[in-house]
Amino acid sequence: VKAPSAGGSDLGATIPRPIESCTTMAIIERRNDDLGALFTAQRAPMTRLAHVVTGSPDTAQEVVQEAFARYASAQGRRTIEEPAAYLRAIVVNLARTETRRRARRLPAVTAPPVTGEPEVDELWAVVQRLPERYRTALALRFYADMSEREMATHLGCRPGTVKSLVHRGLEHLRKELTS
Repeated sequence: VKAPSAGGSDLGATIPRPIESCTTMAIIERRNDDLGALFTAQRAPMTRLAHVVTGSPDTAQEVVQEAFARYASAQGRRTIEEPAAYLRAIVVNLARTETRRRARRLPAVTAPPVTGEPEVDELWAVVQRLPERYRTALALRFYADMSEREMATHLGCRPGTVKSLVHRGLEHLRKELTS
């Protein structure tokens, strides 16, 4: 984990610091089993993914903590064939839900992070203004590097819809960045 710069954090190089006092996270981290190994391997990528979807490093940490708690609960009730994919689905669903919940409660006041690189700051601001479906589709495609089929499964839609969401999201980005 790289400490955020004085002005904030950038999109990919810096992830939010883990909340050390969170008992759920601390318990999972100390486990010496498959869940502990999954936590060690997936906490940072899942936190970054949640950060892209929610736009907030603090919310991203909360989402990932809840996702691991839900994963642990589900693990006791069923066999999970692809743990990372299952966890990613939980993270994306929780992040989308939290983004919608926040949008209903608060006006859009999320300030983009300041990285010291104007191009990165501008891109981040434009990404955060995208409709939630486009932002999520672009995050899954380009940030989580998922295939269209995997994205369709996670988003609960057809691969053709995924192509359309990614295409429209990219068109919005192009239009905003060239204007």
